[in-house]
Amino acid sequence: MSKRKRTCLVILGLVLAGANLRMPITMMPPLLPDLKAEIGLPTSLAGLLTTIPLLAFALASPLMGKSGARHGSEKVLVAALAVLSIGSFLRIIPSVWALLIGTAALGIGIAGGNVLLPAVIKKRFPESIAGKTTLYTTAQVLVASLGTATSGIIASHIGIKSSMGVFALLGPVALMAWLVIMLSGSVRGNKAKAGGDDRPLVDRTPWRSRLAWVILAYFGMQSMLYYSLLTWLPSIWQAAGFSAVVAGNLATLFQLSGMPLTMTVPLIAERKHGLAIVNGIAGGGFALGILGILVPGANLPLNVVSAVCMGLATAASFSICIVFFQKRTTSAADTARLSGMAQSGGYLFAAIGPVALGALNGLLHTWTPIVVLVLVVVIVMFIAGLVVIAHQDIYEGLD
Repeated sequence: MSKRKRTCLVILGLVLAGANLRMPITMMPPLLPDLKAEIGLPTSLAGLLTTIPLLAFALASPLMGKSGARHGSEKVLVAALAVLSIGSFLRIIPSVWALLIGTAALGIGIAGGNVLLPAVIKKRFPESIAGKTTLYTTAQVLVASLGTATSGIIASHIGIKSSMGVFALLGPVALMAWLVIMLSGSVRGNKAKAGGDDRPLVDRTPWRSRLAWVILAYFGMQSMLYYSLLTWLPSIWQAAGFSAVVAGNLATLFQLSGMPLTMTVPLIAERKHGLAIVNGIAGGGFALGILGILVPGANLPLNVVSAVCMGLATAASFSICIVFFQKRTTSAADTARLSGMAQSGGYLFAAIGPVALGALNGLLHTWTPIVVLVLVVVIVMFIAGLVVIAHQDIYEGLD
């Protein structure tokens, strides 16, 4: 196989793996009403279909990073895609336990993709990190949105289990692509030049690095903001006086409006002062959006702007984290370690955030002080971003 074909095959593998990183989760909410009736899923367990993957991300991410650094990111990625595929098909079995176990398995598989894809890109495409990162993050967001939009429609025509089966096929497709890549020698053929090789003689841990902890804090805060807003924005808008339909439309706008920045942040980050610009968009977008929803009354134009601002901020803050993993490390092994560490703590925040904010609302019976608290988190996140941008490597001063 020619070098050009091998490169195209690896790029296809990146896109297919990226397409599996959110869709198995985002496709589920439209199916929950029918799923409860079909397999007797209790309402108390339905929320676990979102919480279990987040906890799996938190628990599995450091293991994926360590395994990728030790055994090779591509090999561990193939194993993760296999686990994801098994989990996706387990969910089709008409059993509550199969659904929950399958959800945990695909969460572990997704954790592998989340952690290892930035390392694979750094190692295989050191001279075009931004472009390749854009490809897989765009696939991740686009396919996730399509999953939410179409899973219920497909289920209404062919049944809920058949619908889940259709979406489950995406995992094996990505797995087959990476198996072909491994068997064809694409991994060896695309051996990186400068800065891409692992460091087999040096086993350093990012847990000793202060800068790595700052990156973990940044990733954790942006994760908590995204999942908390995703969970509670409809309720906040309804409390402000909007109907359930309008609140749902605003929440959809929040999710979709970040797509342009998902596609452009890695490219912007390559420019002079690019990281500072993206950090400003993330902090400023969240701040403006939150200040907008703090204004009392059902002002639709103002809240449309707020939804767009927060959606842009969500995309900017997540994408800059991927850039931090790649640009604040000097090898693919270190990228995998840092990615695993940051995502472990980050998704733990994400799992706790929505529950904590909901509990606070139950105690206070108002959203205003909670939204102000969220604004404080945004300010701290912005400062953490400035600290990361001011340094070059997580191991500064530790060598």
